[in-house]
Amino acid sequence: MKLSFYGADQCVTGSCHCLEVNGKKILVDCGLQQGRDEVDNQSLPFAPGSIDYLLVTHAHIDHSGRIPMLVKQGFKGRILTTRLTAELLNIMLLDSAHIQEQDAEWKNRKGERSGAAHVEPLYTIEDAQRVQEYVTTCEYGQVVELCEGVEVEFVDAGHLLGSACIAMDLKEGDVKKRIVFSGDLGNIKQPIIRDPVHFQGADYVVMESTYGDRNHTEVWSYTDDLAKLIDETMARGGNVIIPSFAVGRTQELLYFIREIKDQHMVKSNPDFPVYIDSPLAKRATTIFTGDLQGYLDDDALKLVKDGTHMFNFTNLRMTETSEESKALNEDRTPKVIISASGMCDAGRIRHHLKHNLWRPECTVVFVGYQGEGTLGRHLLEGAKSVKLFGEEIAVKAQIVNFHGLSSHADRDHLLGWIQDFKAPKPEHVFVVHGDREVAPFFAQTLCGLGFEAHAPQYTEVYDLAANRQIEVGYLPERKAKPFDGAPKTSSAYQSLVSVGEMLMELIRRSRGRDNKSLASFADSLRKLIEKWDV
Repeated sequence: MKLSFYGADQCVTGSCHCLEVNGKKILVDCGLQQGRDEVDNQSLPFAPGSIDYLLVTHAHIDHSGRIPMLVKQGFKGRILTTRLTAELLNIMLLDSAHIQEQDAEWKNRKGERSGAAHVEPLYTIEDAQRVQEYVTTCEYGQVVELCEGVEVEFVDAGHLLGSACIAMDLKEGDVKKRIVFSGDLGNIKQPIIRDPVHFQGADYVVMESTYGDRNHTEVWSYTDDLAKLIDETMARGGNVIIPSFAVGRTQELLYFIREIKDQHMVKSNPDFPVYIDSPLAKRATTIFTGDLQGYLDDDALKLVKDGTHMFNFTNLRMTETSEESKALNEDRTPKVIISASGMCDAGRIRHHLKHNLWRPECTVVFVGYQGEGTLGRHLLEGAKSVKLFGEEIAVKAQIVNFHGLSSHADRDHLLGWIQDFKAPKPEHVFVVHGDREVAPFFAQTLCGLGFEAHAPQYTEVYDLAANRQIEVGYLPERKAKPFDGAPKTSSAYQSLVSVGEMLMELIRRSRGRDNKSLASFADSLRKLIEKWDV
């Protein structure tokens, strides 16, 4: 009875874990490595043909994006997930395959001029279409006998429509163990979907730690804050540009904007136009209006029962073609444009930024996590200019980080979730899906609360029957380049970052010191920050 770690190990993408029970290999997620986490998406650290089952927690690409490659390289087993995750996978994997083909085509056109070797896409649209041949579905709370000695139950993770935590009851010989995979845990009180389900106990827990080092800023009213931003921008004659993930976040924004329009909260332009400039978002929104029995929260259920369309309002328009997208920037009418990708590292949003960043009357609103090294993070950190499509663009638009919208549980809610595991209390907690600076820190926090916990490294193997590590993993070198136009890092800045990491390590080691010393230390740091934060 072994557990191997093949992705999202001290990083936040590429989720992939493998259980071995009674001679069967069960994969939990098979996600794409993205951003600075990308090491090698081309190869898998196991033989795809040896995998008997794949369980998918949810449809986001960092948890599902290598499934077509798994199939392409020989997987013949069974894929199990919730009904709505299966529907979302169908459109998201096809969209991902389209991007893979486009990227390969662009590299090959460029490579022809330099004599570079021909590049094959990671997978094709045909590979993505074949995934559906292996998919079977279940509903929340349905116990599925997967194979001899393995029962599986998917419960609501509250992160995305159809997202799930997966509880598995394992029996191998005389050994019985219960293990829970958190998947991505959702934030509480999100629109449309329900809050994450809590568990009473388990022998092992594999849990995410995306926000394991910080809490979300409290927002009293999403609609009030968003309406204020839109109203002020419209009054200036500018556009509101919202980089947004096509699935989940875009539908939440539409839900809020419907409320804003229903309550006439934007005075400067009450019937402001809203454009969804993402074909994937358009297809996903169709799924969000389908059969959602068993997936919606109480407020959304009331709307459905009353016959209210959750995402429909006047002056909402969906663009499909690239020509329609380009026309948005030729029309000077103030508008809201919601476009992918959420971190601005690809997609149509980059064109909208090129045409709006230099305009002081416009506002760019970030509504989700921005990974390090991405254009979105660079803008949030105060970039004065960025390079887009080979052109230097001044940043004069208002840049806003809308803290209220996050689909991930924050530190306090992660702790609240794991602390409910009491009967039995876990023998060990594996902390995954967190940056190298965050996952070990969160594991240490759990140890301080009386849990046995650590942040596994890539390819680590753990014996669940004996509760011990049997193979040591490693941390791959990060090879991802920053986005085009990112500023070069000086040696002085690198030295500063190194000292900062040393400082964080000292802070972590200071746990347990007397309060007087800690207060003095904090006061000294505060004075230093105030001196340099000018």
